[in-house]
Amino acid sequence: MNHPHDWSEGNTLTLLENGEMFFPAVFADIRAAREEVILETFIWLDDAIGRALREALLEAASHGASVDVTVDGHGSATLGKDFIKPLTDAGVRLHVFGPMPPKLGMQPNLLHRLHRKIVVVDQRIAHVGGINFSDAHMYYYGAESKQDYSVRVEGPAVDGIRAFCAEAIGASMNKRRSSLRRLMWRVPTDWMRPRASAQALFVTRDNDRHRHDIEAVYLMGLRSARRDIIIMNSYFFPSQRFLRAMRQAVQRGARLRLVLQGNPDKGYVKFAGQTLYDYLLDMGVEIWEYTERPSHAKVAVVDDAWATVGSSNLDPFSLSLNLEANLVIRDSAFNRALRASLEHLLRRHARRVERVEVARRHPLWRVWRWLAFHLLRYFPRLARLFPVKTSRVATIEQPHSDLGSGERRIGHVEESRD
Repeated sequence: MNHPHDWSEGNTLTLLENGEMFFPAVFADIRAAREEVILETFIWLDDAIGRALREALLEAASHGASVDVTVDGHGSATLGKDFIKPLTDAGVRLHVFGPMPPKLGMQPNLLHRLHRKIVVVDQRIAHVGGINFSDAHMYYYGAESKQDYSVRVEGPAVDGIRAFCAEAIGASMNKRRSSLRRLMWRVPTDWMRPRASAQALFVTRDNDRHRHDIEAVYLMGLRSARRDIIIMNSYFFPSQRFLRAMRQAVQRGARLRLVLQGNPDKGYVKFAGQTLYDYLLDMGVEIWEYTERPSHAKVAVVDDAWATVGSSNLDPFSLSLNLEANLVIRDSAFNRALRASLEHLLRRHARRVERVEVARRHPLWRVWRWLAFHLLRYFPRLARLFPVKTSRVATIEQPHSDLGSGERRIGHVEESRD
């Protein structure tokens, strides 16, 4: 197994909660760019937030900055020619992951998506998290607005993040090349010790050399836990070894709170999570349902100084199919900030699932639960039976139609494995 990249020390990390904090920060950073902007996102929509991003990118380009944007061909398929043309006219390079025309009205390779959300500015600032560029992450969107997080990074960790993003689009790696040394598999004895400066570990998952890296760092955190764990995840259906690590943490005496969606934007999400409720409650896990609005969060805090924020859910899609990126953090101040946010949500906007509620289910529920559990458990293996093309990233020089139309008149195609 290939191991995650090495830790970097001396970083300044800022927790950004929801679009109200994230968008002003990231747009200000982009507008101030003078050298380079590299951005990856799953969803970019032509709405108020999407247009604000476009204006920030155009301003950066007007200052002479090199601008590269990579979007997912399915998640951002609604971007139109009129939206894209001002960007390409300004010299912005727009890359599309999975630029394949629809077949029978459906998108091919729907199960293999670019799900990362990363921004790197002038090789000195990075943003890593789970927030897409759309109005859906703002409170004004209404009852369906999403709860989510991102991290603003300054310091040595930016080198590795920038190197990864530049390599993904085939950009020059001459500036500030990162060595990306490998992490020793053995967990250090001081794994959970608070540090004077923030340590950060940028971890990605792909379908080639880094299939299990994000799951691996989650497992390392769980196995190191001694007192308290909070995991907030929007789509939760992990592997057997992840469930085993959760059980072992509880057996060591750690309090483990799992915060799932109580008001999901997709009905099947809650059903899938509930198939595990009996098992989780029996092992001593506290299950909380966040009920204020849909949760899009993919975060965790362990004891006093370990945390992670990113794009990866703990479900078969993120752990076995999608391209993901998380930042893992060892810093007591950051941990306190994220923990305080989660504790606030638990107090004000969540309900604890009691054992008696699950016990009252109709016997037929157990049949459906058993079927759903095994279907989701083996889903990644079944999905791998479908072929995935390796030529997956197209660079659009001039748009001739909307992204979702499946146009093939593109500038060039970079060979890439997902």
